[in-house]
Amino acid sequence: MSSLVMTPTATTALASVTRFAARLTLAAALIAAAVLYTHAAETPAAPPAPKVTVAAVEQKLLADYEEITGRVDATETVELRARVSGHLDAVNFQAGQLVQKGDVLFTIDPRWYQAQFDLASARASVALSEAKRADELLAGAAISNEEAEARRARAAEARAALATAQLDLEYTQVRAPIAGRVGRALITAGNLVAGSPGNATLLTTIVSTGDAFVYADIDEGTYLKFSRLARENRLAAAGARVPVELQLADETGYPRHGYIESTDNRVNPSTGSLTLRMVFPNADQALVPGLYARVRVPIGAPQPTLLVSERAIGTDQSQKFVLSVASDRTATYRTVKLGGTVEGKRIVRSGLSAGDQVIVNGLQRVRPGMTVQPEVAVAATPLVPPAGTAVAAR
Repeated sequence: MSSLVMTPTATTALASVTRFAARLTLAAALIAAAVLYTHAAETPAAPPAPKVTVAAVEQKLLADYEEITGRVDATETVELRARVSGHLDAVNFQAGQLVQKGDVLFTIDPRWYQAQFDLASARASVALSEAKRADELLAGAAISNEEAEARRARAAEARAALATAQLDLEYTQVRAPIAGRVGRALITAGNLVAGSPGNATLLTTIVSTGDAFVYADIDEGTYLKFSRLARENRLAAAGARVPVELQLADETGYPRHGYIESTDNRVNPSTGSLTLRMVFPNADQALVPGLYARVRVPIGAPQPTLLVSERAIGTDQSQKFVLSVASDRTATYRTVKLGGTVEGKRIVRSGLSAGDQVIVNGLQRVRPGMTVQPEVAVAATPLVPPAGTAVAAR
């Protein structure tokens, strides 16, 4: 049997081939590792589910209301005019000052009226004295009955003339007929004022403070609905009064609460509207006569109503939507129909149910079908409507 004998040259060649094969294997492994690393770098890991804040859809007992524009007016307004003629001596107030009933606001030169009063007083004294003597003379048959009656008549005329002169003298001091806030003086001292009926000079105006009237017009349809509910006792009333709410131009949330005091006795045929008169407390004196304000008038019986945060509402072309979160933490697209606003929350007419969890923060980071990490929103301050019942815009 023959044996294979390796020569030195063959041995060297074999070693070279073996080293080349090892290098080739190492290079292939490195290439494969690089390819795997590159593939892994090009395929990013799935991002974590976005965190969102959710809140439950609320259900409250609400009554429909109509929002209308009202005009503030004082419960009492007086145009202060002169009652006697003469030169104005003094103006005794500052514009905008609060005055009390009976305060002297203007003084008209009293000298002429004082002289007329003194003259009437003297004539009345003589006439009364003659009337008293008439009884004695008549008892002694010194005068006739006709003369006695004439003396009594002259005494009565003198008393009337004295009372008139006294009134004219008192009218030289123009007093405030009501308590309230006085306007500016329309006539300054030194001017001649007229006190004749129908031509009396306007001196200033006074408006009362305290409670204020608010006048507003409602259309015929609203009035008919309101009247029907009132007859059926289905309005949310505080005692025998129907509550209403008001906000000024710089206010939100309708913080002022009043009641309907009366309605006009006829519908205006030109406008088809009826005027309501409402009373609002005015402790802070913010309801200045002449201001315009927004008023909410209830026109429906209280009923369960769904409310959702304004932050949860999105707009998709011409429709409104919210994203609700299901039990599997998946965001779901929900089309909704909305009503008015109740203290920052919107009324939901359809599309949601009470207790549904909707996204109120993070809506821009979420798409329908995505998985989210929901966090419950901190509960907001509960609504505190008047008379225990909230109201909702139509």
